[in-house]
Parts: sequence; C-alpha cells; structure tokens
Amino acid sequence: MSSTRRFWVTGASNGVGLALVERLLEEGHRVAASGKDCQELDTLAELHEARLLRLPVHVHELAEAQAAAEQVQSHWGALDVLIVNAGTCDYLPDSLPANAIMEAIVSSNRRASEHVLSNALSLLARGDRPQVMALFSRYSTLQLFAPAQNPAGHNNLPQWFREQRKVLDDLTVQLTVVAPQSLKAPVSSSMAIPESWTAQSAAEELVRRLEQPQAELVLEVMDPTLLWPLPREA
Repeated sequence: MSSTRRFWVTGASNGVGLALVERLLEEGHRVAASGKDCQELDTLAELHEARLLRLPVHVHELAEAQAAAEQVQSHWGALDVLIVNAGTCDYLPDSLPANAIMEAIVSSNRRASEHVLSNALSLLARGDRPQVMALFSRYSTLQLFAPAQNPAGHNNLPQWFREQRKVLDDLTVQLTVVAPQSLKAPVSSSMAIPESWTAQSAAEELVRRLEQPQAELVLEVMDPTLLWPLPREA
C-alpha cells in the first residue's frame, strides 16, 4: 500500500490474523492487534516497537472491546482500517469439548464482531479513506439455528455485516466481506475453486486488495486450519 495507515486487526495470535499483522508492519503501517499472548507477537513488538499496539484479546466481551477502542483513541485518535478476523479461535476457552467447538466459534466471533465494529465506528469516521474488511472461515459462516433458511442478519454473520453497509456508507466507510461462497445466496456466478492458501499468501493478497476495495471477495481455502487453526485437544 502506498501510504502509512492505522490498522486494527482482531484474532491476531495465529494463522491469517497474525500473518496480516506481520505483513502490515513490514509495509510500514501502524497496527493495533487484538490477540492472545504469544511469542510471535512479542517478537514483532520488539522489532517494530511503537508501531505495534497490543490490545485486549477478549473483544467478544463488551468491556474489553471498549477498552481496546479507547487505547486506539488514546494512541492514534482515529482508525483507517479495521480488519475483523471473524474465523479466529482466540475467544475460545482452553478446554472445550470437541462437539462444542463450532458453535463456540460462531457465537464468540459474532459477539466480537458486533462489539468491535460498534466501538470502532467513531474512530473510523475520523480516519483517512476508512475501510472495514470482515474475514470469514467456513466455520464462522455456519448458521447456528434455522439452517434451512436463507442467510439473514439474525442467523448468519457475513449477512449481518452486509446489513451494516448503510451505517458504514453514511460514514463513508468502505466495507469488504471476504467469505466462502454461499450456496444459498451466492455473491458471484463464477465457480470458486478451493486453493492451497497459506496464512502468509492469503494475508499478502488481502492487503493488496485493500488498495482497490471491493464489496465482496470470495475466499475458498483447501485447508482452513492453515488460516484459522482449531484448538488443540487437551
């Protein structure tokens, strides 16, 4: 990207979230990262110092999302790009039964998305060419209830983001939804073939796409665990 910008990336402790933070810092941007404590983020903080702002991780809790936004406000006063990594497992407890993981991914990412977006709106309104990129895995697009119905804001997180376009448009904020193709409500007539994306290659492409933002991007991944690692069994 051609100029230095202020980013907030959620779900930044591993996978594509961490790769996005790495890529953006390499390009000279300032990055606020909501992610669990990990050696990789510690190393990035040592290398990039003041350009990496560590934020509370549990932004699926309203108080922590508010605290994160207050830190961004205190340090930068505004935000140019919010990347909501809504496929992350950062919000899951360390011990979770295998049969509860998918529901927990969907519900925790929903809460995090709603809290982060609502608290970032005023920061984005003061940003330069403000953008929101909402990034989804095949896991986080699942409908928790009424799976036979077409996607709607109350039962599908990508659709909820699409329903925020009016509010974002009024603030001149560009929204890009990046998700697997939906068979019930496809956003493109083109065939989307799963590709062998890695966290790094996907991050590089997504950052490049921010330069000329589009409303919808279809991302089909051969192995989703490379971009959104599932919790390890205890």
